Amino acid sequence: MPSLSIYLNFQGNTEQAFNFYKSVFGGEFLQVQRFSDIPDSEQFPENEKNKIMHIGMAIGNTFIMGTDALESMGQKVVFGNNSYITITPETKDEADRLYKELSEGGKIEMELQDTFWGAYYASFADKFGVQWMINYDYPKK
Repeated sequence: MPSLSIYLNFQGNTEQAFNFYKSVFGGEFLQVQRFSDIPDSEQFPENEKNKIMHIGMAIGNTFIMGTDALESMGQKVVFGNNSYITITPETKDEADRLYKELSEGGKIEMELQDTFWGAYYASFADKFGVQWMINYDYPKK
């Protein structure tokens, strides 16, 4: 069975975003590389050398990774509603906690609530503009 991972691009605040995700989900970073770690890092302006080239962490069996998109390389991040990270918590209490913590300072699209399809669901963007869905499926009776 293939596994899924999520890769996020940020406009200079990857480290802040991943520290936030670590505070919500726990765990440790599996890898942190900065642009200063590459052999020819002199090609980057001083203010970009300490930016994140690659960072990764596990959330359950899924990996979330990210990078800082560098303007010096012509990269521009545009956040939209074309991608979401979906979390399927094991309990309703966990859904409540994740929603409360991840949505703080963000923009709610749909409040966490019971749905017609039998799930406890919410969708929102966090304070970094990343789109999230929480979908807790009630146990079948």
